[in-house]
Amino acid sequence: MSGSALSRAIQRRWYGQRSIAAFIPLAAIYGAIVALRRTAYRRGWLRAQHVARPLIVIGNLGVGGSGKTPLTLAVVERARALGLRPGVIARGYGGRSACYPLSVAADTPAAEAGDEPVLIARRAAVPVVVDPDRVAAARHLLARADVDLIIADDGLQHYRLARDAEIAVVDARRGYGNGWLLPAGPLREPRTRLAAVNMECVHGVRRDFWLEAGAAYGLADERTRRLDDFRGAAVHAIAGIGEPARFFDMLEQAGLSLIRHPVPDHHRYRPEDLDFGDDRPVLMTEKDAVKCAAFARTHWWAVPVITRLSVSCERALDALLARFAGKSS
Repeated sequence: MSGSALSRAIQRRWYGQRSIAAFIPLAAIYGAIVALRRTAYRRGWLRAQHVARPLIVIGNLGVGGSGKTPLTLAVVERARALGLRPGVIARGYGGRSACYPLSVAADTPAAEAGDEPVLIARRAAVPVVVDPDRVAAARHLLARADVDLIIADDGLQHYRLARDAEIAVVDARRGYGNGWLLPAGPLREPRTRLAAVNMECVHGVRRDFWLEAGAAYGLADERTRRLDDFRGAAVHAIAGIGEPARFFDMLEQAGLSLIRHPVPDHHRYRPEDLDFGDDRPVLMTEKDAVKCAAFARTHWWAVPVITRLSVSCERALDALLARFAGKSS
């Protein structure tokens, strides 16, 4: 069994409400380490590093995709509406740079920066910096950009970076799985950790936030087409995200007939990965598109998503962000 197939099999058990009994003793050890580490930072035995501007972390308790990046984009938009100048920092999963910290632009190769930071730079046009050391990323961002709010895409467990607010994201369909800590379950921290966050945002249709498909655009030439135009014949659909079924379901709800091609999150594409022996349209997420644009063909299309917030989520988010409006230090 390949590594990706094994990972999918394990996650099916985690999110199918079944623990992996052999791993329960390891989960207990892991939980003790997690608790000790959090206590060390809370009591000052280990010192969290503060930066000179307010910082919000958008993360999750479990492994796998939950919708953090789409919510990050929405938070950037709401922050701007309140007059804030946000910037984003990230770990840069899936990327490998020769030098960190790395400032990310719309044309930065995803192989260096990671797919999600490049997507954020393109979609939001805000300063973005990646570094495995988020403290270094935040300081680099402040040294090179005029921002008054830092948003960390992921990093809820990166306690070395002090934060002013936390937003925990969870996928409504998968929830917290079987509730066990790694490796018996999908959780990096126990659910009791939610008592310390400022907001818990549930990702799902008509929940706190959800995603809607926009018009597709060509990777090779950026022509746009309505999703309706792809009806009538099966199309290939590719998704290299934490939960590919979300993307596929969204396309099928738009009336498309799909040939599904799920791939591992942060997959590094090669041209042959998208060669299916025919000329059917190939539809993919924008996260995949940033890695495929360099060798794009004319029948490859990216489908952007629009993040919709519930009224209650929007109000809570605006109230949280308003705490930082006008703060300069």
